[in-house]
Parts: sequence; C-alpha cells; structure tokens
Amino acid sequence: MAARVVLVAGFTHHDAADELWRASPESVLVRHDLTGLAEGVVRRWVDGRLTVLELAHGCVSCTLRLDLVPLLEGLHGRVIVHLDPVLEPEAVCFALSETDVEVEAVVTVVDTATWLPDATGTDSLADRGMRAADGDERTVAQVVVGQAEFADALVLTGAGDPVLEAVLARLNPHAPRRSMDGLDATELLAAIPATARRGEIDDGFGPLLHGQPPLEPAHGVSVVHFTERRPFHPRRLYDSIDVLLEGVVRVRGRVWVASQPDAALWLESAGGGLRVGNLGPWLAATDDWAEADEDRRAAASLRWDPYYGDRDQELVVITSSAAPERIIAALRAALLTDEELALISELDFADPFADWHEEMEL
Repeated sequence: MAARVVLVAGFTHHDAADELWRASPESVLVRHDLTGLAEGVVRRWVDGRLTVLELAHGCVSCTLRLDLVPLLEGLHGRVIVHLDPVLEPEAVCFALSETDVEVEAVVTVVDTATWLPDATGTDSLADRGMRAADGDERTVAQVVVGQAEFADALVLTGAGDPVLEAVLARLNPHAPRRSMDGLDATELLAAIPATARRGEIDDGFGPLLHGQPPLEPAHGVSVVHFTERRPFHPRRLYDSIDVLLEGVVRVRGRVWVASQPDAALWLESAGGGLRVGNLGPWLAATDDWAEADEDRRAAASLRWDPYYGDRDQELVVITSSAAPERIIAALRAALLTDEELALISELDFADPFADWHEEMEL
C-alpha cells in the first residue's frame, strides 16, 4: 500500500506536525531541515532518527528528487511530513504527482502576529538569512502566501485578527481554520471538505475564484475580479504593476498581451514579489485541442468569441489596503484602445515581458 502523506507547512515554529503524529500513533513522522542546503547539506529525521545527507547540488528540487520523493515512495500507511519553513507544499506535490504516493492533506500553520506583515512585505528570503540556495530569489511574501493558499486546512497560532481572518477567507475560503490552542488533529483532518485540492496542481486555466470567496469588503480587505476580452498593451501593463504590488496580498491570473497573441501568460504576485510565466498557447492559436483537458475545452467553447477565440484577461486581486477602484482603473488603462486594436497587426509593440517570462516558465 502506497504512503498517504499529510504535508505540514508553515513559516514559523509550531507543533502541529507533532499533534497530527500523536493523533495517529501508527503514522511515521518525517522532518527536514534545509538550513545547510546552500552548502549541500540536508538534515532529515524519520521518527526522531537523524540522517545527514550531502547533495552534489544544494537546491530544493534536488532535495525533493533525490531524498524526499524516494523516501516517501518507500514508506507505507500515513506519513506526517513536517516541511522546512522555506518549502512550499505545491512544489512538493508537483514532485509527487507522478508517483503512487497519495497526498491526504496539506495543513499550513499561520502565525497571526507575523503572517500579514510578511504577506504584504518586500523582504526576500536572503534578507532573513533563509535562502535555500544561491539562486533562490523568492520573497518571504511569496512563500507564506503560497503556503496558505495551497492548504486544505489552516491552523492559526496566537490571538485572533479580524483583518487576517478576512484575508484568509478570501485567499483560501474552502480550508477549515482552527486554533493551535487545543487543536484536535483528528477533527481538523475530518473537517477538510470533499472538494479540497489535496495536492492537485492547477494548470492555470481553471476557475480563479476557488471555493467561492466572499466578494464584499470586510475590515478593509477586498477582492477585485477583473475580466476583459481585449489585449493589454505590454508597456502599459508593465507600468501598472506597481499598483498591483502596493497594499495587495495576492494577484493571480491569466493575461494576454498584444505583442504575444498566441501565448497565455500567468501573472502572480504576493507582497512585493512578482512572477510571470507562460501557460502555453491559447486554444485559438492551435488546431490540436487534444492536449487540453475536458474542462478547459468546455469552458473555452462556452465563452468563445468570433474575434478573440478563448483569449481573455482574468485576474483576481486580494487587497489589504489598496483601493479596488485604483486597481481596476490601472488595468483598464493598460488595455488597447479602439484605435490600437484596429491597427494591431501593423503596430510594433515593445514588450518588457518577452524575455522575462521565458526565464520563469511555470
């Protein structure tokens, strides 16, 4: 029987993994310490037994490929994996996606005192002395937001914060939230809904409003759901990015720019950290739909436009203090005008995204 894995993530010290382990006495507890990864050293505990590993190339992907994935493939029953603070559970699940290992749940611990400042800040992991490798340029915001967004359940440490609660309700509405104080680990896992992600990786073309988050503002927190059919002017979109990074917790969604009519780009930010990736071609730009899954084909057919095909803009922005009206105005101003759209085949657009996303493909 393949292992059933419960991944426990979090950027702060916590005992949630121990509580889950104690609630399931037959389970195995695995911990990783990546503080020496830049020097090629990984420390790993299995039920308290320490193994020190030396990797030829000290990086997160090597740790997953050469250590964690083979370890989990060799275990059976429930395994509680306490992830190092800089590990994002989505990357672990992606590494496990081609194995027989089942992701039973992803649990993320959120420190109510530090999470929101971290999620809206500009510190890099390097600034905190936590960079996993020389080339690790991630921000703290990207890590903490990614950990919370991908979770099937959230455990909160510290006093309640209504602003944080409002953010989490919009960032990850389907995940049950429990206090670390008096945590009932068995009840927590049982409370995870049947519709939970459980490690499934999103291809970028699915619905962006996961779990139907509340759209009305609360405690200064708002959700902006921006949709449009016409393309962005690449330079004006680039110039609008600052508006998407100030007073904003999360931006994620699909965009298309006039300079790249065939490419669906993915734009994602957390705090002051931004990523741009290439999701591949729009269906309108290919004659072969065989590689697209059934849900994507069905959604494209429903919204098909004679001129645009399935091309569109869809961004979801979760704000903590930014004015939604300012964000919408900036994005609308970045769209092509009627005159530009009429001349689109004749215009030569300078494209700040051309080289950028090639280095950061998803």
